[in-house]
Amino acid sequence: MRKILLPEGEIPRRWLNITPLLPEPLEPPLDPETGKPVSPEKLGAIFPEPLIEQEVSQEEWIDIPEEVLEVLSLWRPTPLHRAKNLEEYLETPAKIFYKNESLSPPGSHKPNTAVAQAYYNKISGIRRLTTETGAGQWGSALSFATQFFDLECRVFMVRVSYNQKPYRRILIETWGGEVIPSPSPYTEAGRRFYEKDPDHPGSLGIAISEAIEEAAGRKDTNYSLGSVLNHVMLHQTVIGLEAKKQMEEAGFYPDVVIGAVGGGSNFAGLAFPFLADRLRGDREHLEVVAVEPTACPTLTKGEYRYDFGDSVGLTPLIKMYTLGHDFVPPPIHAGGLRYHGDAPLVCKLYNLGFISAVAYDQSEVFEAALTFARTEGIVPAPESAHAVRKAIDEALKCRETGEEKVILFNLSGHGYFDLSAYDKFLRGELKGT
Repeated sequence: MRKILLPEGEIPRRWLNITPLLPEPLEPPLDPETGKPVSPEKLGAIFPEPLIEQEVSQEEWIDIPEEVLEVLSLWRPTPLHRAKNLEEYLETPAKIFYKNESLSPPGSHKPNTAVAQAYYNKISGIRRLTTETGAGQWGSALSFATQFFDLECRVFMVRVSYNQKPYRRILIETWGGEVIPSPSPYTEAGRRFYEKDPDHPGSLGIAISEAIEEAAGRKDTNYSLGSVLNHVMLHQTVIGLEAKKQMEEAGFYPDVVIGAVGGGSNFAGLAFPFLADRLRGDREHLEVVAVEPTACPTLTKGEYRYDFGDSVGLTPLIKMYTLGHDFVPPPIHAGGLRYHGDAPLVCKLYNLGFISAVAYDQSEVFEAALTFARTEGIVPAPESAHAVRKAIDEALKCRETGEEKVILFNLSGHGYFDLSAYDKFLRGELKGT
């Protein structure tokens, strides 16, 4: 069996909230002015009430609205693949599976939360959404989602990715979104960096500052975030909930679950439903591995403390592993992983020892991406290729030890808009950072 498919009727109808399963409470976001937990009123300046409720919910299961399910059904459930060609190429006794999130219209996992966020903003009377995007996957997902709910969408795209990935920009504009390279001269936050260097490569932290500033200044506009926050992790659990059913149909349960981590959403989406089993006292030997770039090693080298989620300091203070909110990563091609912090839920589980982490150099990642493309046929996004790299390394360990581990990773998106990066790698021009 090379792929396991679920019928449309088996799309998950509830999201899994891992927060109430934690062995100790998650630290709340703090108001930087008072040092106390941020008030719902302040969050209400940029987020709709239903998302604020999900952000702090202690309910384990939250129903998915029918209007959201109707849009998700355009591509969900997504297939689970057995990577038999890759297994044979590696001569490994391991069994390798991957969840194929590249089949959504924008080509990644991101619309799983974009559709939900657009819906909740629409029913809350909001007319416009602003956001940031790194590699362009999130920006294209939100512009896609807002079309279904008649919302305007403005995307501040990290400048280095804006230049590297023109087809992502075109995709955002095709779905009606407006794209602005960040840092820009249009916001106070952007001007701090733009006026010093108009060619500043930008960062997700800077782009977040710009998007929040604009949202906070208009009553008809809210801010939408594609990762990090609890409600985003919640919406992405459709990935892992489907994968659990599919693994059961295949007759396996994973020994190792792997995902790339920038802010944490695709990783959490796959891993949290499996981690829930371990948190309930089952599957205590389950390994869950977060993979990040050495250019932005948040979990592997960051400090676990309160920090701003953006570069300028407009967000609440969030307890997370951080490289510092003013950190600007090198301009690697995995733009979605260039974030100074990580999701508080992911960081909490890492701090408690339920998750491990590893960092890879860009050149190692593209080597793995080529191997995957030449065996399984799919060209992975540079972000997803980090998970591919770790899955290959785990399979090679099994070749040495003879272990028949079951490895599951998230193919969070395709790389067909990232071919300029592949071109540089194939020509030997891609720097190893």
